Amino acid sequence: MPFSSLKDRISDKNYSVSFGEVVKINATIITAKGLKVSISDMVKIVSNGTNQETMGMVTEIDAGTFFITPFSFVEGFCSGDKVFLDQTGLNIPVGESLLGRVVDPFMRPIDSKGSINNSVSSPIIKAPIAAMKRGMIDEVFSVGVKSIDGLLTCGKGQKLGIFAGSGVGKSTLMGMIVRGSDAPIKVVALIGERGREVPEFIEKNLGGDLTNTVIIVATSDDSPLMRKYGAFAAMSVAEFFKDQGLDVLFIMDSVTRFAMAQREIGLALGEPPTSKGYPPSSLTLLPQLMERAGKEEGKGSITAFFTVLIEGDDMSDPIADQSRSILDGHIVLSRELTDFGIYPPVHILNSASRVMNDIISVEHFKAVMKFRRLYTLLKENEVLIRIGAYSKGSDSELDEAMDKKEGMEKFLIQGSTFKSQFKDTQDTLISLMDVI
Repeated sequence: MPFSSLKDRISDKNYSVSFGEVVKINATIITAKGLKVSISDMVKIVSNGTNQETMGMVTEIDAGTFFITPFSFVEGFCSGDKVFLDQTGLNIPVGESLLGRVVDPFMRPIDSKGSINNSVSSPIIKAPIAAMKRGMIDEVFSVGVKSIDGLLTCGKGQKLGIFAGSGVGKSTLMGMIVRGSDAPIKVVALIGERGREVPEFIEKNLGGDLTNTVIIVATSDDSPLMRKYGAFAAMSVAEFFKDQGLDVLFIMDSVTRFAMAQREIGLALGEPPTSKGYPPSSLTLLPQLMERAGKEEGKGSITAFFTVLIEGDDMSDPIADQSRSILDGHIVLSRELTDFGIYPPVHILNSASRVMNDIISVEHFKAVMKFRRLYTLLKENEVLIRIGAYSKGSDSELDEAMDKKEGMEKFLIQGSTFKSQFKDTQDTLISLMDVI
């Protein structure tokens, strides 16, 4: 072929690597120009002087400039550094080799057990399960905790919130659920928590057993973007196993730290702060994550537990309020119950499971209703009983509640290492309430 013909064929094509240039940097945002990008594009920033690299995401575009939220911190970068478009997008490698491992949101191992080889690439951001493709929640999902299995029974594919103040015992309850459930796959996302809590959770709450378990970690010292997408990455891992027809337990601690990460990103981009300083994007982000859990027809299920930190035990917190409206139930942990030595401190009267009535037997349902009624009577008349102002025989129902008080409190108390079988829990509750 003549060289002139070849020259004509390639003359209209540009084979050089295109890159942009950093023009401004602040603590959380890098401003650049010179590349044609779209929102959510992944870019690589390379320092001219030290060849230091970091990944970032395009979060805002203004005419010829675009704004990048980095996945790491910006120390060491300066104006004039190069910005390259990453053609692979926001994907992570997933596979069965993740089981038993502790990884960061990019699936890089942080447990010193060697490299992980995964051949399947999965996007971090996916659309939730279509409404008409969701399967009916009609099977019990046992977690091995008596107060939950007996009084707040959850089903395969249900989404529940664990609402608790600091130091009430949500990490211990999370460990009980992971150890006690019979799910073949367990995915745990530790988002925005203290680094010290990661080995503590593994050794103390899980007993060091990571069989069929994946732990995804983005600690509080990671960048806001890493904390935000750590939750989405963990959900992608759960979806990989769900698509294989498996029932997956997904636990995330905590939704509040996840929302705080988006608050940092949103405020840095100029979003208006609303209630408690949260921008609108923090609230709209919650259903994008939570609705990806559930049961899908022809596939498996993701049964999800999301912990929500209640600052000052205030249940009207905007994140708590928004989460309750999205989830299929809520488990409230009470500081008052811990003072009485009741662990796990599940406040039965303030908690609810929205699918329980559809998946338990008639006898079980009657026992639950009777338990709640008697427990309510005890709480309402607690002061009268303690000061001796109530005379037995005045109210037959309250008399029964007083007779069963010790048995009900014993039912609520469970050691952190004990696992209760669902059938035993059900039979114990029915027997305690004398339901025929």
